[in-house]
Amino acid sequence: MRGNAQWLNEDVLHILLIHQAFTSLDEPGGTRHYELARYLADQGHRVTVIASPVSYLTGKNSTLSPAGENQEPTPPSPVPFPLQGEGDRGDEMGSVTILRAYTYPALHRSFVHRMFSFVSFMASSFWIGLKVRSVDLVWGTSPPIFQGVTAWALARFKRVPFLFEVRDLWPAFAIQVGVLRNPLLVRASLWLERFLYRRADRLMVNSPGFIEHVHRRGARQVTLIPNGADPRMFDPQADGADFRSAHGLEGKFVILYAGAHGMSNDLGVVLEAAGLLRDRAEIAIVLLGDGKDKPALLRRALELSLPNVHFLASIPKTEMPAALAAANACLAILKPIPLYATVYPNKVFDYMAAGRAVILAIDGVMREVIESAGAGVFVPPGNPAALAEAMRALADDPSRAQAMGRQGRQHVEAHFDRVALAAQLEQLVQELAGPEND
Repeated sequence: MRGNAQWLNEDVLHILLIHQAFTSLDEPGGTRHYELARYLADQGHRVTVIASPVSYLTGKNSTLSPAGENQEPTPPSPVPFPLQGEGDRGDEMGSVTILRAYTYPALHRSFVHRMFSFVSFMASSFWIGLKVRSVDLVWGTSPPIFQGVTAWALARFKRVPFLFEVRDLWPAFAIQVGVLRNPLLVRASLWLERFLYRRADRLMVNSPGFIEHVHRRGARQVTLIPNGADPRMFDPQADGADFRSAHGLEGKFVILYAGAHGMSNDLGVVLEAAGLLRDRAEIAIVLLGDGKDKPALLRRALELSLPNVHFLASIPKTEMPAALAAANACLAILKPIPLYATVYPNKVFDYMAAGRAVILAIDGVMREVIESAGAGVFVPPGNPAALAEAMRALADDPSRAQAMGRQGRQHVEAHFDRVALAAQLEQLVQELAGPEND
């Protein structure tokens, strides 16, 4: 069943995306879905997003308008995709519309509060989604997995295909980290995971490491559209002088971590490594971002008297190119948990697109990318001594770091360009919901 757009153009689709943590370029956080939605809109499709007014990264209210209120079409991205026209044409067919659904605001207070946040969004987004008309496909994304229930229910109610995207292996990650322990909740979560995998008309994953897991749990057809980056956002020749000056980093060998400060990110290991680098005053470790664990990390850094660690608040994606330009190398780190070997973190592709060497404390499929590209150095997760040694080695040989950065940039351009990946997504949604499937 097609939406009412069919009589205008057989190739035009109206896609409804349910995504609590949807982030625009002018907000902190990952912008994969904004960039994909912009691409689809610039090809003439309509994209409606139901999102939370509460930032998933900071826990603060979004600067956008209140719950459920229809937004003006999102303006053209300040980062130039290779568009077929001149960006947003100003009509409904070329727009991304964002609807904000009520969400319980105490996202980072505790596990229980986080569950309230997820369930409140699941219910309110379903109510708002019922009012969105002429939809051709519903796209759900996990985590949180509960919004997948909303997407499945809306797809069945509207009698359109259900595309379910798995961005990490919840609840398996939560169980291994120890966040999800209650046996009843574990069983219920595993049941819900299988329920959604089996009922998706297509399952989409962003890492090849997820494919075996989702197949074992009932997924029928699985499509890989990996994380990546838009190289056009970054100038690998930029030196980030203004950013360095603003944060007292002149003359330093800057190692930048950009992203969430949470339980999984293992930033306590970074503080331990910083303690082992007290003799290298020229090495500055910059932790840029926010999250539940940031206050504890700040207290720990103060206790350890670490003058070489700089904490910076989250910044919008539009400001990230300047931050990465100021770095000599960039850090990606996760706890030493076996399942984390399956992930493709978005931040790593941004680091590579910016032409910066990657210090990678994550084993598995991401390590394979970094090593095949020659884009950085691998460090065993959970090992502060090895991390400190890798930092020393790159600071001792900055030309090596520069060469790694160039190679990483070339690898992203060839294999992980966001525009090429967005074109694959367009092909997928047309296959699922195009006129030939009426």
